[in-house]
Amino acid sequence: MYTDLAIFSGRAHSALASAIAARIGQPLGRVDVFEFTNENIFVQFQENIRQRDVFLVQPFVSPVNTSIMELLIMIDAARRASAGRITAVIPYYAYGRSDKKDQPRVPISARLVANLLETAGADRILTMNLHAGQIQGFFNVPVDELNALYPVSAYFQTQRLENYIVVATDVGGEKRARDLAVRLDVPLAIIDKRRVGNNEVAEAMHVIGDVDGKNCLIVDDEILTAGTIVSAVKALRAEGAQELIVTCYHPVFGGPAWDRLASLNAREIVVTDSVPMAPEKVPSNMTILPVAPQFGDAIARIHSGQSVGALFQ
Repeated sequence: MYTDLAIFSGRAHSALASAIAARIGQPLGRVDVFEFTNENIFVQFQENIRQRDVFLVQPFVSPVNTSIMELLIMIDAARRASAGRITAVIPYYAYGRSDKKDQPRVPISARLVANLLETAGADRILTMNLHAGQIQGFFNVPVDELNALYPVSAYFQTQRLENYIVVATDVGGEKRARDLAVRLDVPLAIIDKRRVGNNEVAEAMHVIGDVDGKNCLIVDDEILTAGTIVSAVKALRAEGAQELIVTCYHPVFGGPAWDRLASLNAREIVVTDSVPMAPEKVPSNMTILPVAPQFGDAIARIHSGQSVGALFQ
């Protein structure tokens, strides 16, 4: 029992927070979080956290802006309650796609959110698979980034993947796909993708690599509308690909994503539970891998001053 460790959950994904706390045999802390009728968020910790090592679990999921604001207020409340150290545990970091000025007169929202977290009083960040590696550099406090590659690759190593090739959905995801391909000891292919405008529509151009007669394991860091996946599947099947498996680390699944994924006729869809999903929406061919073990072990190591990087060795 960590007597000076406290884990609290916002409203975004309480099931994950409970699983993380259970992983290290720690009860989830008591906190009241709710909205007044004017949509102002209220937070009050229901136990003493003075000088305690406080971890606040809150992925930035729908409603995203409410989730972010809720975490900021929780951090401020913890700081004003004299918490010894405050770690924001953010399994999914929204606004990660806005990591640079790639068009005139646009913001770098990922940096703005980082600034807000620091200003609120976060002493460190614990997250998983940021959309872009440089987001770590947006923070002036320590950032520990966990990698869903490990539970995902461990799962596929237990499956019979015959004649498979790992496919990156775009050039930017090449390293992610290559790491998975290396761990599974299979070849790699890449989709040459072009995104047009800001309408969340991606046009897959052609496949780099030989997929003719091969089974394909398509990997992406997150799926929003599944437009990229649909385009990738069309390109792969046009090149003679056979059986398909789709995997992603953050199943955001907005808009038409569920219908599009159902239309793929994939052998399996493998995701993590970094983002909450309604059980009634989960299809029979979807496998959800838990990330609580990684987060729980990381929190235990952070609290005791051990290396988080050792988890990846």
